[in-house]
Amino acid sequence: MPESYLYAAARTPFGRFGGALAGVRPDDLAAVALSGVLARVPDLDPTRIDDVIWGAANGAGEDNRNVGRMAVLLAGLPTSVPAATVNRLCGSSLEALNQASRMVETGDATIAVAGGVESMTRAPWVLPKPSRAYPAGNLEAVSTALGWRLVNERMPEEWTASLGECNEQIADELGLSRQRQDEFAVRSHTLADEAWEAGFYDDLVVDVPEVDLVRDEGIRAGSTTEKLAALKPSFRADGTITAGNASPLSDGAAALLVAGEDAGLGIEPLARIAGRGVYANAPQRFGLAPIEAAEKALARAGIGWSDIAAVELNEAFAAQSLGCVDAWVERGLTDAEMVNAKGGAIAMGHPLGASGARIVGTLAGRLRESGERWGLAAICIGVGQALAVVLENPSA
Repeated sequence: MPESYLYAAARTPFGRFGGALAGVRPDDLAAVALSGVLARVPDLDPTRIDDVIWGAANGAGEDNRNVGRMAVLLAGLPTSVPAATVNRLCGSSLEALNQASRMVETGDATIAVAGGVESMTRAPWVLPKPSRAYPAGNLEAVSTALGWRLVNERMPEEWTASLGECNEQIADELGLSRQRQDEFAVRSHTLADEAWEAGFYDDLVVDVPEVDLVRDEGIRAGSTTEKLAALKPSFRADGTITAGNASPLSDGAAALLVAGEDAGLGIEPLARIAGRGVYANAPQRFGLAPIEAAEKALARAGIGWSDIAAVELNEAFAAQSLGCVDAWVERGLTDAEMVNAKGGAIAMGHPLGASGARIVGTLAGRLRESGERWGLAAICIGVGQALAVVLENPSA
């Protein structure tokens, strides 16, 4: 079978909920990221793009059901370029990459674009449709920004707990203290700020027109454990999870260009997609699902933890991130400090549909910077799932 390669990555800066990107529609954010990644391949005739696979966790409002196709049209690409939108919640854009790379490997495509978008700020409220005309009672508008909505009454209650409560359970189970979670969050902010200051993200991030935002809006360079310790728990009165050690609601988009080795793009590939893994467990334990997804991706790449030189793990919560890292160290990860060495989602933000593509782009950039051969990207997904992918640096 042909092999699939990542040739380019681009993303917008990630904005805070209600922040700098609040006025930008998700389809416009998607178009910015799509245009940005294609600009990295100036010799590419866009009519050669076989498909665009785009991720989004919402789709209920301005996403217009198929936001991938909207992005193609708004970016000014030829109308002959097709697009589909996929939804695996937080893993949507990593799912998009997996589908695009499989298309290349099976010969169904030579060139494909994968990516994702989310505007959690602009996610609409929805109303359940009444079962009969002219209902006499009130109807409640439900936010679609995050979490469960219009829950089926047959779902067990323990499955439909809030994401925060699920991670409180993980913290209890694994004995993860508030202090350790806060320290992990401070590290995320510190490393993200250092990476931006060093110029690491300059080639990965594209400006959003008419928006004054030059880097990820959620990064707090002066974060300290003392400041985070002053925050009240968000989900339990005596809990450990706060707004400071969990990823914030965010807006943003990210894109990846995938193609075969003989695609004739005029540039060298950044990485080979070497292995993929998907895993599912009980819905309330979604935060720990990356542990096994990573094992599957490593096995399919034919390598082990001792080969890995860089890891990008989406930081939904400090608790689940620490749980995953601790498990990987027990299984052979040689150094926990290689996880998110350029900062993570607690600092930079987690626009659900875009985060998978963000961590893959960051991972490829880290391998290129260091010259190391193997890296792993993994992401937890609400309702008990996770995805992982192994990248190989072809220049190593």
